Amino acid sequence: MSALTATHFNFPKQKSFYKGKVRDVYNIDDKYLVMVASDRISAFDVVLPKGIPYKGQVLNQIAAKFLNLTKDIVPNWVLEVPDPVVTIGRVCEPFKVEMVIRGYLAGHAARTYTSGLRTLCGVSLPEGLKENDRLPEPIITPTTKASEGHDEDISREEILKQGIVAEKYYLQLEDYTRKLFARGQEIANKMGLILVDTKYEFGLCDGKVYLMDEIHTPDSSRYFYLEGFQERQDNNEEQKQLSKEFVRRWLIDNGFQGKEGQQIPEMSYTWVNEISERYIELYEKVTGDKFIKHPTHDLLNRVETNILNALNH
Repeated sequence: MSALTATHFNFPKQKSFYKGKVRDVYNIDDKYLVMVASDRISAFDVVLPKGIPYKGQVLNQIAAKFLNLTKDIVPNWVLEVPDPVVTIGRVCEPFKVEMVIRGYLAGHAARTYTSGLRTLCGVSLPEGLKENDRLPEPIITPTTKASEGHDEDISREEILKQGIVAEKYYLQLEDYTRKLFARGQEIANKMGLILVDTKYEFGLCDGKVYLMDEIHTPDSSRYFYLEGFQERQDNNEEQKQLSKEFVRRWLIDNGFQGKEGQQIPEMSYTWVNEISERYIELYEKVTGDKFIKHPTHDLLNRVETNILNALNH
């Protein structure tokens, strides 16, 4: 199985090319964005050396499904999905914050809480919580969007004070974030899952707010299994989860957290395949659909052809 780790296309009327941690983004004539979900995988803001077969397809197809299921809440950027790993949509001017929303004390929030802090992004957290406990109500903990390096936590007050987002838009972003998260939790519960936390990105197009990028994928969200959740909490056991956290844990166990001087551990063929299988399991669990493995032997050619066909009609 081959993995798609880089694209170097040159499309007619192409204005620019941007390589994100996971996605390759082409601007066509300032009208369309072509987003290719590669099989690159990142953790601790570092792209790992090996691609994960089918990961791009998993991300792109989950995002496409959930963008479609939430377009009654907020308009989104998508115009067409011409290939399992490609989305074509409107060019939006992105807001320079990521809207992170958390329903449980997990991941970064849990690490912050364990360190003794009781405030995250200006939001106060109650005493007496333990890792993975449900929060009294979902909290919004935004981060700045770094073009390079680490995204930084920021409070609502700081965003408004620094003028990063105008207040009238920021209030809209918060409102959309809460509504999208509620819908995501509702869908997850039907699938026997808990949507623990997630992040959304928004942008402006013709003065209107659009939801951009991806939503409710394992790269942007954390899911727990609903069955046995409370029992595991009561017994202080680890939660069964569907997210990229297992990759982060493996890295931590092997002495890597993205800090200077640390070496990325060797990723064996077996481990890469295991990650791929976990992503596919996640796709099926989250969407309720059977995952169809599209051939990977001539990936670049297939992707380029499908994009060109879409741009030509």
